[in-house]
Amino acid sequence: MRVLILTLLGCLLASCDSNGSAAADRGKAAGSQGGVALSKLDRSHAGTAAPDVAFLSRDGTSAKVADFKGKPVLVNLWATWCAPCIAELPEIDEMAQGETKRLTVLTISQDLGGWRAVDKFWTPGKFETITPRLDQKGNFATAVEAQGLPVSVLYDARGREVWRVNGPLKWTSAAVLSALR
Repeated sequence: MRVLILTLLGCLLASCDSNGSAAADRGKAAGSQGGVALSKLDRSHAGTAAPDVAFLSRDGTSAKVADFKGKPVLVNLWATWCAPCIAELPEIDEMAQGETKRLTVLTISQDLGGWRAVDKFWTPGKFETITPRLDQKGNFATAVEAQGLPVSVLYDARGREVWRVNGPLKWTSAAVLSALR
């Protein structure tokens, strides 16, 4: 619980302002692709195994990143109250549509309100490719030491971290698509 509160505070101080513009402005000033600068990709955890933390699908089944080994996995931690998170989800969905054969995209909500909060936002037909998962207790965010939201972590086909980024990206940009490969 303490980590979740710290994550919320970090989000408020870092990138989850009321309209997401501060993070976007910082990213543009740093030469980014519509959010955090690609030079801010954090590779300090490269080679670390994905955490052995379960999250839930809407049907109640539990899964872990290890269950998706065999191709790279992009984990996106988000919440309905995080403006930059909500702003980047359509781009993540668009990117995922073109990458489904080579990349698994897991969007994992950190909402304390659980499925009730997620379902108010994630209405049927809202996204074509991505589906919501839930980590209501924030265990995944705690395990990866998230410094606010959104946080995205790319794992290779063996479940080892490649890079992570704190803040939104322009997921359909050529630079980001290249970083995903």
